[in-house]
Amino acid sequence: MSGLSLLDLFCGGGGSSYGAALVPGVTVKMAANHWPVAIDVHQLNHPNTDHDCADISQVDPRRYPTTELMWSSPSCTNHSVAQGRSRQESAEDADAERSRSTMWDVQRFTEYHRYRFVFVENVVEVRKWSGFRGWKISMEDTGYCLHEVFLNAAFAGQLGPAAAQWRDRWFCLAHPKGTPCPDTERWTCPTAWCESCGSTRETYQAWKNPEKQAGKYRAQYLYRCRTCNGVTEPLTRPASDIIDWSDLGSRIGDRKRPLAEKTLNRIKIGLERYGPALVPVEGRDGKQPFALDVPMRTITARNETGLMIPDAFIAELRGGSSTARSVSVPLATVTASGNHHGLVVPYYSQGVTRPTSDPLRTVTTVDTAALVRAQASVEDCLFRMLSPQEYAAAMEFPSDYNWAEDRLSKRVRVRLAGNAVAPNCARDLVACAVETIT
Repeated sequence: MSGLSLLDLFCGGGGSSYGAALVPGVTVKMAANHWPVAIDVHQLNHPNTDHDCADISQVDPRRYPTTELMWSSPSCTNHSVAQGRSRQESAEDADAERSRSTMWDVQRFTEYHRYRFVFVENVVEVRKWSGFRGWKISMEDTGYCLHEVFLNAAFAGQLGPAAAQWRDRWFCLAHPKGTPCPDTERWTCPTAWCESCGSTRETYQAWKNPEKQAGKYRAQYLYRCRTCNGVTEPLTRPASDIIDWSDLGSRIGDRKRPLAEKTLNRIKIGLERYGPALVPVEGRDGKQPFALDVPMRTITARNETGLMIPDAFIAELRGGSSTARSVSVPLATVTASGNHHGLVVPYYSQGVTRPTSDPLRTVTTVDTAALVRAQASVEDCLFRMLSPQEYAAAMEFPSDYNWAEDRLSKRVRVRLAGNAVAPNCARDLVACAVETIT
């Protein structure tokens, strides 16, 4: 059959469009969003797509051409507890309710255009919205069969790499009743190493409460081996994959503007637990630092994650009492008898440090392993905020994606990336639907 065209509603900076376009035969015909900046960035990366900057809730569906597929990412901000506000406080806010009601735009457009497949993306908490049950009934009354999918971006790697980030999201795949149902389980269950079987195995999503099959990874569901039924840990990409290791940051003790006390406490915890770590810097309590050998926490529209590594130091390779000193002070005397100064940094360019309790990485013909004792002083650690490019990489955007760096601030670029759909999730789910159709 000929290719399939797609409308991307609430397209943002283009994560869903980019992921969908990775599927052979899929073309993004039309994209719409209310934010001019998002439309500009989307157009830079999708020049052959028609664009409309408009309030979707005020748009007549007849304004846009009919396509076979529609992806829609209605506003998610007010479905989750954000910025310290309770869900009750959010529910009493008229603007918040208007934001949540953008879910109804999916039904309006579907009823008119009768798409062959509809994809809806939102936070998992959307199911706690008071209008959710009515929305589902309305979509079913429109003549569609609905499939709810709970997928973490760290596991969406069926048609390409997964994201190096923990990011739980709710998806709904809808198609006209009477047409074939998609095999969503095959497209959303990752492979995992099974200790009992001693090999990599296919998995299935196992809900802790079979009567309530909704929620987030680990909290509400796990993955089990299809062969022996044992609990498995799916393969993931570490946060270290997306970090620019050429930028080590600056020494905390040398900062002109001291870090907040909560941030310093988190850095101390991270230093004690991991050595190099990613540290939340937002003000809310309960946030913890995390290691670099696991996916990073969910990215939001705020720049709130910093990179901390213990300070590099000079190992003094000579006899006597001389051992090591910080790179923040002058070198020991340089002599003519040879090179006695070794620069020690607690990572190497293709990896990260790991405790001695873990197995050594694969031994190669290049000397890449060294025993390092991290310095205990927080002031001697190096620290910097993650860059917009690193946030985008954690979302699984390609390195050459155009974020209009020449005219958009870092804050805006982080917001664009954090609000986006992880392209790898869109890629795999759209591929699932295309397989069903074709």
